[in-house]
Amino acid sequence: MRLYKGFPMFHRESAMFGVEVKKARDVRQTLRRFWDYFQVYRWALIGSFVMVILSTLMQVGVPVLTGQAVDCFLASVAPDSPSMQNCWYTAPPIDAGPEQLIAGLGGLALLILGLYVGSAAFSGVQFFLMVVAGQRSLRDMRRDIFQNIHRLHLGFFSRKEAGDIMSRLTNDTDTISQVIGFGLVSVVQGILLIVFIVIAMFSSSIPYALISLAMLPLMFLATRWFSEQARKAFRIARKEIGSVNANLQENIAAVREVQAFSREQENIEQFRQTSAATRDANVRAQAFTSALAPTLEALGYASLAMVAGVGGYFVISGQPFFGTTVSLGLIVMFIGYVQQFNRPVQQISVLWTNIQSAIAGGERIFDFLDEVPDIQDKPDAAELPEIQGHVRFDNVWAEYNKDEPVLRGIDLEAQPGETIAIVGPTGAGKTTIINLLTRFYDVTDGRITIDNQDVRDVTRQSLRSQIGLVLQDSFLFSDTILNNIRYGRAEATEEEVITAAKLAHAHDFISRLPEGYETVLGERGGGLSQGQRQLLAIARVALIDPRILILDEATSSVDTRTERQIQQALEKLLHGRTSFVIAHRLSTIRNADQVLVVREGQVVERGRHEELLATKGFYYDLYMSQFRREVEQDGEPDEFAFAFA
Repeated sequence: MRLYKGFPMFHRESAMFGVEVKKARDVRQTLRRFWDYFQVYRWALIGSFVMVILSTLMQVGVPVLTGQAVDCFLASVAPDSPSMQNCWYTAPPIDAGPEQLIAGLGGLALLILGLYVGSAAFSGVQFFLMVVAGQRSLRDMRRDIFQNIHRLHLGFFSRKEAGDIMSRLTNDTDTISQVIGFGLVSVVQGILLIVFIVIAMFSSSIPYALISLAMLPLMFLATRWFSEQARKAFRIARKEIGSVNANLQENIAAVREVQAFSREQENIEQFRQTSAATRDANVRAQAFTSALAPTLEALGYASLAMVAGVGGYFVISGQPFFGTTVSLGLIVMFIGYVQQFNRPVQQISVLWTNIQSAIAGGERIFDFLDEVPDIQDKPDAAELPEIQGHVRFDNVWAEYNKDEPVLRGIDLEAQPGETIAIVGPTGAGKTTIINLLTRFYDVTDGRITIDNQDVRDVTRQSLRSQIGLVLQDSFLFSDTILNNIRYGRAEATEEEVITAAKLAHAHDFISRLPEGYETVLGERGGGLSQGQRQLLAIARVALIDPRILILDEATSSVDTRTERQIQQALEKLLHGRTSFVIAHRLSTIRNADQVLVVREGQVVERGRHEELLATKGFYYDLYMSQFRREVEQDGEPDEFAFAFA
């Protein structure tokens, strides 16, 4: 638990809910899963691989031709000289004049230039193909993340911060995109160049190749150690970036509460601390990756010194080096090889910052994709046919946390067309009953049936498509009013939308807006009052014409006048449907076929409104504690002012 100025932010893992989650914490596993996305576009990868081979071979040929230029034209003095013995390029005659030497050297220079141009062209094609494969793979990854967001059940989002989830979809994938865009191309080409250079070195002179690669073990050890340290730091950094986004998203969403309680300075300090943690993690990661480049560069210079020193000694002394005749051209060629060898090594080390960050981001992404939803359709789940609305709870128990029951043996039955009112104090379990009916959560024990079919035996989509839900704080999207109303039934005509809006008494205020039904709403319905947003939510449910209707404190946010307007609409909406009404006002509760009084997860009383008042039990106490003064003064409370908290 992390404390932010007294406010606990819980980060519970899925294991707390009995779900075993596969964690992507192995680098090879992460890379294999990257490959699963890449291999879909193997045509681009194969083409890119062919291009990189051709480009690399041309680069490796340049030092060979440079050495030949020295041996065949610049250092040739006699047919039996060491230089001429190493010359396989068409050498000029011994008595060749300056013009012939220049002509031959010019042809060799053009060949070297051609290799450079060809290598650059093939590299360009390789880069394009790799970017195509990489960006399409990244698109698929984002798609899977977004699909998984909609697949996971509500319990996951109650224990994970929205900003952290958004960070995985945006920041972590962007980090991977940076590597795919340029880094991956450079790394693949660099690795192949290193392999080809090593092969070319050993083909030219095994002893001299061993001298040139003497520092390679130290380079490998340095790269491995620095990389491991950087990867650990980047894991922390990616997590802290998620915390920054979560903190930011929360403060933006709650800006009204922040200002109302004058919490600006405290929240600024809290954000500063969270940002400082991100800064420290990134500085540590960058420190390790930055130290790798100069370390490898120093080892590379040491290799050059050994090549030049050892080779120079044997050229001057004229002695063979372990049976190999050392010429000036051979030294020049190996110096070129060592420089080419060091270049990709140093380049990869520079890119290692992004690579390690991408691996850490990939671990977070695959960690999210591995989340198993608690609520899933059975393999043999059937489609729920059109229902009549007979709902039954049989000894239902439920818990959000293990061994902490929220509902304890709930029994209820609603016949088709009946209205069930559920009342009780805050935390009694009223909303949990609704969450179980819609399968936002599953029962721990017992069963819930609709028309004698267990809700766990049918698909969630077929179940929820026949249930209409109006919440206390219904969500509206940044879209037109027309599209918000037909969100649950996209094929609805404009006339049907208007009919639903009239039923919810929303048509009049919509018509007064400048663009009418084409008015684009701000985020979460910005620009409308809370009551107007609630009317649109009621219209949205009316349009889908559900067989089961749920009102979860649906009119608690509207004023008395607005409530009077929508009472008739609600009566029409409730007519003929099985309805569950939570903490609604007295008019609806009075007309309910059955009132369930819930206390501490149990139904303590049930019956009609008048029957429960006559028993003078818990329901009576709730009623009188809310309206005793009005009853004493007027003899009858205002029927539109009654609500249970």
